Amino acid sequence: MPAHVPLLDLQHIRVMRGGTIALDDFTLLIQHNEHVAILGPNGCGKSTLIKTITRECYPVIHEHSKINIMGRDRWNIFELRSMLGIVSNDLLAMCAGEGRGQDVVLSGFFSSTDIFPNHQVTPQQKALAAATLARLGVAHLADRPVAEMSSGEAKRVLIARALVHQPKALLFDEPSNSLDIAAQQELRQTMCSLANSGIGIILVTHELHDIIPEIDRVVLMAKGRLIADGPKEEVLTSERLSKLFGIPVEISRKNGHYYLS
Repeated sequence: MPAHVPLLDLQHIRVMRGGTIALDDFTLLIQHNEHVAILGPNGCGKSTLIKTITRECYPVIHEHSKINIMGRDRWNIFELRSMLGIVSNDLLAMCAGEGRGQDVVLSGFFSSTDIFPNHQVTPQQKALAAATLARLGVAHLADRPVAEMSSGEAKRVLIARALVHQPKALLFDEPSNSLDIAAQQELRQTMCSLANSGIGIILVTHELHDIIPEIDRVVLMAKGRLIADGPKEEVLTSERLSKLFGIPVEISRKNGHYYLS
């Protein structure tokens, strides 16, 4: 993908979920290698946005609406999944079980949740899976069933799965959910390392402390609409977040991280 082609270009899209408007007149442009956080309360449309990007949901067709991903409006969904790495709790739940860490990572090549009899795994794919697990410091989990991993270990294996086919960007969906404090810290360090490696990061979350220092742009969502978009120093204010979450909040900042108080 040429550097001048936007990673994501949504223009005036409307997405319906069960007769309800989940995204309304939603416009968002994300450039190649950009690091962006999309922040909003539960029920604001974040999940629908993710499903729209991954082509599980489709916008209502109208004259001024368009959706382009990496410069294209039509995709083979399996090809798209090889170019946009997804790290989500839904996917983690589907991969959990007796499958080993290596098999979960290898499943990324096939857009599946495990290695099945019809899959032909090549030596090169096995080598890439091993190298990716090692890159994330979890090579020792290659032969461990996911069901026997901690939540933090399983999340890092899932990140390896998203990275194994060398995608253009990573999409993190509420990544710190179900993680204890130590695992959350490890996750954020991993995200920082990935951002500094040059891969684009799209973080979708309702947790302010998930926004790592490398993310310099924040988008706020409420009731299916984009309500703010800009540099995080301008967007992450007590006034804006109090209005967004419906409660009075104060914001503190330390070493590039933001916290609610």
